[in-house]
Amino acid sequence: MTESIPESGQLGPIACVTVTAPELAAVEACYTGFLDYRVVGRGRVDAALADHWQAPAVAGSRYLLLGPAAGTECILRFVETPTDPAYVPFSTYGWNAAEIMVRNVDGLAERLTDSPFEIIGAPQNLSFSDDIRAMQILGPGKELLYLTEFKRPIPGLDTPVARCDVDSTFIVILGGPSMQGLQNFYHENFGVPNAPVMESRVKGMSAAFGNSPEHKYPIAALPLHGQSLIEVDEMPAGATNRPVPDGSLPAGIAIVSVVSRLSGGTPVGGDEPPYAGAGGSICRTGPAGELLEIIYRG
Repeated sequence: MTESIPESGQLGPIACVTVTAPELAAVEACYTGFLDYRVVGRGRVDAALADHWQAPAVAGSRYLLLGPAAGTECILRFVETPTDPAYVPFSTYGWNAAEIMVRNVDGLAERLTDSPFEIIGAPQNLSFSDDIRAMQILGPGKELLYLTEFKRPIPGLDTPVARCDVDSTFIVILGGPSMQGLQNFYHENFGVPNAPVMESRVKGMSAAFGNSPEHKYPIAALPLHGQSLIEVDEMPAGATNRPVPDGSLPAGIAIVSVVSRLSGGTPVGGDEPPYAGAGGSICRTGPAGELLEIIYRG
């Protein structure tokens, strides 16, 4: 295996968010029926891909690929596996949420009121900008999604414009024990620029730790190429590593895949997204136990 480490500006955009879920039929019904996502692939995880993910036990598991109406540049991948009934997003280190760009968050909230998605945070302006409005929902795999509307462009924040009512993931949220440790890992290993730290509400974290919804936590938005970001959150005392069954994937959001414009890695996954057109891929474990997949398109 050849591994090329991306330089600054070479890592991104986000190409795929992988979630474990107990029943793919329920996932498909939720996303196609209420978020207008489309099925763009399905099958079973082969042994080579399972090994690539450091999760040989998921070989043979069914998977489902879903993408927004606007395209398949960034998709959601669900792997059907038993999930931890005790898992609560934002209670453990790792990938805690994915943020999806939407056109009208208040209208979407009305649509989701009687859906299988659990609304855990009603639409509200962000604590640091009235020009960004978001809500939070929990899906059938206990995946936490932020549905975010930008009322106007934010100076200094390079983000996409929603191409359809519910577009793709443009931010992934990573929690860990140390802000400096998270930033250092992505800067030193992948050339991702460090970002200023700000204080912000993180409602999912407050719910998990019994804090006030108005409590604020240190966060930073690490910029990736292609109008994507990794939000890194310093979690409070009491957060722990996410348990991972032997040879399997962690509960909730298990893997985040990002593109590199360099070349390298091992070919996996065939011609379906997110691997279509890629030369190879590697999978790395980060400081919060998160699985990061790099897909080389150089």
